[in-house]
Amino acid sequence: MDEIIIDTEFITLGQALKVTDAISSGGMSKWFLQENDVFVNGEIDKRRGRKLRHGDVINIPGCGRFVIVNKNGEN
Repeated sequence: MDEIIIDTEFITLGQALKVTDAISSGGMSKWFLQENDVFVNGEIDKRRGRKLRHGDVINIPGCGRFVIVNKNGEN
């Protein structure tokens, strides 16, 4: 499982899709989530504004599994 390292309280699902290279621009997130199942902590989530925090796990089929890690160690 790869890590997405953040230095803020959260990252949105749309931003995470761009960071993982699942999409090439933030504007594609709405379309991507309509066409693909993305799992957040084991449940399908279609909200591009979903806030992902330290410890959350996202599974993007065809792209991989990622865990959100706050580089400051904050939960």
